[in-house]
Amino acid sequence: MDPTRRVVLVAFDDLQALDLTGPNEVFSIANRIRKGAYEVEIVAPTRSFTSWSGVRIEAHSTIGACRGPIDTLMVVGGDGIRAAQEDERLIAWIRRAAGRSRRVTSVCTGAFLLARAGLLDGHEATTHWSECHDLARLYPQVAVQSDPIFVRSGDVYTSAGVTAGIDLALALVEEDLGPRVARDVARWLVLFLRRPGGQSQFSAALAGQRAAREPLREVQAWMVDHLDEDLSVPALSVRACMSPRNFARAFKREVGMTPGAYVETLRVERARALLETGDESVEQVALRCGFGTVETMRRVFRRRLGVSPGDYRERFLRRAA
Repeated sequence: MDPTRRVVLVAFDDLQALDLTGPNEVFSIANRIRKGAYEVEIVAPTRSFTSWSGVRIEAHSTIGACRGPIDTLMVVGGDGIRAAQEDERLIAWIRRAAGRSRRVTSVCTGAFLLARAGLLDGHEATTHWSECHDLARLYPQVAVQSDPIFVRSGDVYTSAGVTAGIDLALALVEEDLGPRVARDVARWLVLFLRRPGGQSQFSAALAGQRAAREPLREVQAWMVDHLDEDLSVPALSVRACMSPRNFARAFKREVGMTPGAYVETLRVERARALLETGDESVEQVALRCGFGTVETMRRVFRRRLGVSPGDYRERFLRRAA
């Protein structure tokens, strides 16, 4: 009989509750299917703590009382991550606990605590799409990947935001107990075992920002409602009353991406929404969003989301049904 794997979930005040409860449910259900597979412990600096949404949670023990070998150390995230990064006692404990763990993992912004403890140095990692820029800025020794749902780098695993912790936990269960058990857990939770695409499917405009100059902001706002029109640099520069060269330079500097990349991002975002909720054909969606042809939209979807428009619609509508 396989030994019981000890999973320690590290929590703190103002955490994102689903970062904690999502993976906990995955391991709990896996334990029902394969008796004795996991033993899950919730530890925190204090015995009880509160999530940012106001849910009061009781830890199994404090970090000071958590000793001995650990199979999987999982650090969660949430709004409280800012204060947690300044808690030297917590950071030191995570660093020591990692040394007695077979693998070290994080959910969402929990990656910041691993990075603060020096555990992500030289590793690829991810976090919630809205925090990837700050993670890369604060910890340049970490190779931040903004799109993956989760990343494995050696014995260190990091996941994207919130529900991505469930994806990571399912992957860990598959690694430990095999694909059949992982599929059964996913089926019980009514989830994909592996969801299609990456974080960009949930925030296609994750790299864009609002321009500082009024003419550029007006063009940004106008583009959203005119995706099926000519959105080339020459056409947009006329609307902004700027030369094409000056417009392209200013747009990239203030928005953080080229006009072409921004337009493609908006078109993917709109197409994604239409495919999820609308009854229009893929051909109609391609025209409405300015792709022109289905083949062009298919190439962009494959490159950005890892799935075709048809597969994207089928999977999301099936899940909604």
